[in-house]
Amino acid sequence: MRLLLVEDDERVASFIRKGLEAERYTVDVAGDGELGLEMGLSKLHDLIILDINLPIRTGTQVCRELRQALVETPVLMLTARDSIADKVENLKSGADDYLTKPFAFEELVARVQALLRRPPAVELTPVLKVADLILDKNTHEVSRAGKRIEMTPTEFALLEYLMLHPGRVLSRSLLEEQVWNYHHDPSSNIVDVYVRRLRKKIDDGSDLKLFHTIRGIGYRLEG
Repeated sequence: MRLLLVEDDERVASFIRKGLEAERYTVDVAGDGELGLEMGLSKLHDLIILDINLPIRTGTQVCRELRQALVETPVLMLTARDSIADKVENLKSGADDYLTKPFAFEELVARVQALLRRPPAVELTPVLKVADLILDKNTHEVSRAGKRIEMTPTEFALLEYLMLHPGRVLSRSLLEEQVWNYHHDPSSNIVDVYVRRLRKKIDDGSDLKLFHTIRGIGYRLEG
Protein backbone atom coordinates (compact mmCIF):
# COMPACT_ATOMS: atom_id res chain seq x y z
CA MET A 1 0.00 0.00 0.00
CA ARG A 2 1.27 3.46 -0.94
CA LEU A 3 0.41 6.41 1.29
CA LEU A 4 0.85 10.16 0.84
CA LEU A 5 1.74 12.18 3.94
CA VAL A 6 1.32 15.96 3.64
CA GLU A 7 3.00 17.52 6.69
CA ASP A 8 5.21 20.61 6.89
CA ASP A 9 6.80 19.82 10.28
CA GLU A 10 9.86 17.76 9.31
CA ARG A 11 10.17 16.07 12.71
CA VAL A 12 6.52 15.03 12.75
CA ALA A 13 6.70 13.90 9.11
CA SER A 14 9.84 11.84 9.79
CA PHE A 15 8.27 10.22 12.87
CA ILE A 16 5.07 9.27 11.01
CA ARG A 17 6.90 8.11 7.88
CA LYS A 18 9.32 5.86 9.79
CA GLY A 19 6.49 4.39 11.86
CA LEU A 20 4.34 3.63 8.83
CA GLU A 21 7.28 2.18 6.91
CA ALA A 22 7.83 -0.14 9.89
CA GLU A 23 4.23 -1.24 9.30
CA ARG A 24 5.30 -2.04 5.70
CA TYR A 25 3.62 0.87 3.98
CA THR A 26 5.35 2.89 1.25
CA VAL A 27 5.17 6.56 2.24
CA ASP A 28 5.62 9.62 0.01
CA VAL A 29 5.97 12.97 1.80
CA ALA A 30 4.99 16.47 0.70
CA GLY A 31 5.98 19.48 2.80
CA ASP A 32 3.36 21.99 1.65
CA GLY A 33 -0.18 22.12 0.36
CA GLU A 34 0.78 22.93 -3.23
CA LEU A 35 2.97 19.85 -3.66
CA GLY A 36 0.49 17.78 -1.65
CA LEU A 37 -2.30 18.71 -4.06
CA GLU A 38 -0.15 17.95 -7.10
CA MET A 39 0.84 14.55 -5.73
CA GLY A 40 -2.71 13.80 -4.59
CA LEU A 41 -4.07 14.47 -8.07
CA SER A 42 -1.85 11.68 -9.39
CA LYS A 43 -4.26 9.08 -7.94
CA LEU A 44 -1.25 6.86 -7.24
CA HIS A 45 -1.87 6.59 -3.50
CA ASP A 46 -4.19 4.33 -1.53
CA LEU A 47 -4.65 6.88 1.25
CA ILE A 48 -3.70 10.50 2.02
CA ILE A 49 -2.75 11.71 5.50
CA LEU A 50 -3.25 15.47 5.40
CA ASP A 51 -2.31 18.05 8.03
CA ILE A 52 -4.54 21.12 8.17
CA ASN A 53 -1.97 23.85 8.87
CA LEU A 54 0.16 23.81 5.72
CA PRO A 55 2.10 26.46 3.77
CA ILE A 56 0.69 27.78 0.45
CA ARG A 57 -2.58 25.81 0.69
CA THR A 58 -4.29 24.61 3.86
CA GLY A 59 -5.17 20.96 4.24
CA THR A 60 -8.85 21.88 4.04
CA GLN A 61 -8.27 23.62 0.68
CA VAL A 62 -6.24 20.68 -0.61
CA CYS A 63 -8.94 18.19 0.35
CA ARG A 64 -11.68 20.32 -1.21
CA GLU A 65 -9.76 20.69 -4.48
CA LEU A 66 -9.05 16.95 -4.63
CA ARG A 67 -12.75 16.20 -4.30
CA GLN A 68 -13.63 18.82 -6.91
CA ALA A 69 -11.20 17.04 -9.25
CA LEU A 70 -13.09 13.77 -8.54
CA VAL A 71 -10.19 12.21 -6.64
CA GLU A 72 -11.79 9.64 -4.32
CA THR A 73 -8.63 8.60 -2.44
CA PRO A 74 -9.47 8.31 1.30
CA VAL A 75 -8.23 11.31 3.31
CA LEU A 76 -7.31 11.21 7.00
CA MET A 77 -7.02 14.77 8.32
CA LEU A 78 -4.60 15.67 11.11
CA THR A 79 -5.63 18.70 13.16
CA ALA A 80 -4.68 20.48 16.36
CA ARG A 81 -8.20 21.91 16.48
CA ASP A 82 -10.75 19.83 18.33
CA SER A 83 -13.86 22.02 18.21
CA ILE A 84 -17.02 20.58 16.71
CA ALA A 85 -17.10 23.38 14.10
CA ASP A 86 -13.59 22.54 12.89
CA LYS A 87 -14.38 18.84 12.67
CA VAL A 88 -17.56 19.54 10.69
CA GLU A 89 -15.62 21.83 8.32
CA ASN A 90 -13.03 19.09 7.69
CA LEU A 91 -15.67 16.50 6.93
CA LYS A 92 -17.55 18.90 4.65
CA SER A 93 -14.34 19.50 2.68
CA GLY A 94 -14.36 15.80 1.80
CA ALA A 95 -12.19 14.22 4.50
CA ASP A 96 -13.09 10.65 5.43
CA ASP A 97 -11.79 10.83 9.00
CA TYR A 98 -9.84 13.12 11.28
CA LEU A 99 -7.36 12.69 14.12
CA THR A 100 -6.65 15.37 16.71
CA LYS A 101 -3.05 16.15 17.66
CA PRO A 102 -1.35 14.99 19.79
CA PHE A 103 -2.27 11.38 19.11
CA ALA A 104 -0.91 7.93 19.89
CA PHE A 105 0.79 6.39 16.88
CA GLU A 106 -1.19 3.18 17.43
CA GLU A 107 -4.40 5.13 16.89
CA LEU A 108 -3.06 6.59 13.64
CA VAL A 109 -2.28 3.09 12.38
CA ALA A 110 -5.74 1.89 13.39
CA ARG A 111 -7.41 4.78 11.51
CA VAL A 112 -5.27 4.11 8.43
CA GLN A 113 -6.11 0.40 8.48
CA ALA A 114 -9.83 1.14 8.88
CA LEU A 115 -9.88 3.51 5.90
CA LEU A 116 -7.91 1.08 3.74
CA ARG A 117 -10.44 -1.67 4.47
CA ARG A 118 -13.20 0.34 2.85
CA PRO A 119 -14.24 -0.86 -0.63
CA PRO A 120 -12.44 1.14 -3.34
CA ALA A 121 -14.39 3.69 -5.32
CA VAL A 122 -15.51 2.61 -8.77
CA GLU A 123 -13.31 4.06 -11.48
CA LEU A 124 -15.60 6.37 -13.44
CA THR A 125 -13.16 7.52 -16.11
CA PRO A 126 -11.00 4.59 -17.30
CA VAL A 127 -10.50 6.32 -20.66
CA LEU A 128 -8.30 9.44 -20.80
CA LYS A 129 -8.39 11.76 -23.82
CA VAL A 130 -6.26 14.73 -24.89
CA ALA A 131 -7.13 16.02 -28.36
CA ASP A 132 -7.20 12.88 -30.56
CA LEU A 133 -4.94 10.90 -28.20
CA ILE A 134 -6.81 8.21 -26.24
CA LEU A 135 -5.52 6.02 -23.39
CA ASP A 136 -7.63 3.19 -21.95
CA LYS A 137 -6.52 2.29 -18.42
CA ASN A 138 -8.47 -0.96 -18.43
CA THR A 139 -7.12 -2.44 -21.66
CA HIS A 140 -3.76 -0.58 -21.58
CA GLU A 141 -4.32 0.50 -25.18
CA VAL A 142 -3.19 3.84 -26.60
CA SER A 143 -4.29 5.32 -29.92
CA ARG A 144 -4.05 8.60 -31.79
CA ALA A 145 -6.44 9.55 -34.58
CA GLY A 146 -7.68 5.97 -34.46
CA LYS A 147 -4.24 4.42 -34.94
CA ARG A 148 -3.07 2.10 -32.18
CA ILE A 149 0.33 2.87 -30.62
CA GLU A 150 2.41 0.20 -28.90
CA MET A 151 3.71 1.16 -25.46
CA THR A 152 6.14 -0.33 -22.96
CA PRO A 153 4.83 -0.42 -19.35
CA THR A 154 7.01 2.56 -18.36
CA GLU A 155 5.98 4.59 -21.39
CA PHE A 156 2.34 3.85 -20.59
CA ALA A 157 2.78 4.89 -16.94
CA LEU A 158 4.44 8.18 -17.90
CA LEU A 159 1.84 8.97 -20.56
CA GLU A 160 -1.00 8.14 -18.14
CA TYR A 161 0.42 10.53 -15.53
CA LEU A 162 0.78 13.31 -18.11
CA MET A 163 -2.77 12.72 -19.38
CA LEU A 164 -4.15 12.84 -15.85
CA HIS A 165 -2.89 16.43 -15.66
CA PRO A 166 -3.56 17.98 -19.10
CA GLY A 167 -2.34 21.54 -19.46
CA ARG A 168 -0.30 21.43 -16.24
CA VAL A 169 3.45 21.91 -16.15
CA LEU A 170 4.96 18.85 -14.47
CA SER A 171 8.52 19.05 -13.21
CA ARG A 172 11.12 16.38 -13.95
CA SER A 173 11.53 15.72 -10.23
CA LEU A 174 7.80 15.12 -9.77
CA LEU A 175 7.68 12.78 -12.76
CA GLU A 176 10.65 10.79 -11.41
CA GLU A 177 8.96 10.45 -8.01
CA GLN A 178 5.54 9.50 -9.35
CA VAL A 179 6.47 7.27 -12.30
CA TRP A 180 9.81 5.78 -11.22
CA ASN A 181 9.26 6.09 -7.45
CA TYR A 182 12.62 7.64 -6.60
CA HIS A 183 13.88 11.06 -5.64
CA HIS A 184 15.24 13.40 -8.27
CA ASP A 185 18.82 12.94 -9.38
CA PRO A 186 20.08 16.11 -11.14
CA SER A 187 22.43 14.01 -13.26
CA SER A 188 19.64 11.76 -14.52
CA ASN A 189 17.98 12.35 -17.89
CA ILE A 190 15.55 9.43 -17.68
CA VAL A 191 12.48 11.67 -17.97
CA ASP A 192 13.86 13.38 -21.08
CA VAL A 193 14.69 10.02 -22.66
CA TYR A 194 11.17 8.67 -22.18
CA VAL A 195 9.47 11.89 -23.28
CA ARG A 196 11.52 11.74 -26.50
CA ARG A 197 10.26 8.19 -27.03
CA LEU A 198 6.65 9.28 -26.49
CA ARG A 199 7.09 12.25 -28.80
CA LYS A 200 8.41 9.99 -31.54
CA LYS A 201 5.49 7.60 -31.18
CA ILE A 202 2.75 10.18 -30.69
CA ASP A 203 3.74 13.55 -32.18
CA ASP A 204 5.89 12.58 -35.18
CA GLY A 205 3.85 12.92 -38.35
CA SER A 206 1.10 14.98 -36.73
CA ASP A 207 0.55 18.69 -37.31
CA LEU A 208 -0.79 19.11 -33.76
CA LYS A 209 2.01 18.62 -31.24
CA LEU A 210 0.82 17.52 -27.80
CA PHE A 211 4.14 17.48 -25.90
CA HIS A 212 5.51 20.86 -24.82
CA THR A 213 8.88 21.44 -23.15
CA ILE A 214 9.05 24.10 -20.44
CA ARG A 215 12.72 25.00 -20.28
CA GLY A 216 14.37 24.47 -16.91
CA ILE A 217 11.20 22.94 -15.41
CA GLY A 218 9.67 19.98 -17.22
CA TYR A 219 6.84 19.13 -19.59
CA ARG A 220 3.21 19.82 -20.35
CA LEU A 221 0.79 17.68 -22.37
CA GLU A 222 -1.80 19.78 -24.12
CA GLY A 223 -3.72 19.71 -27.38
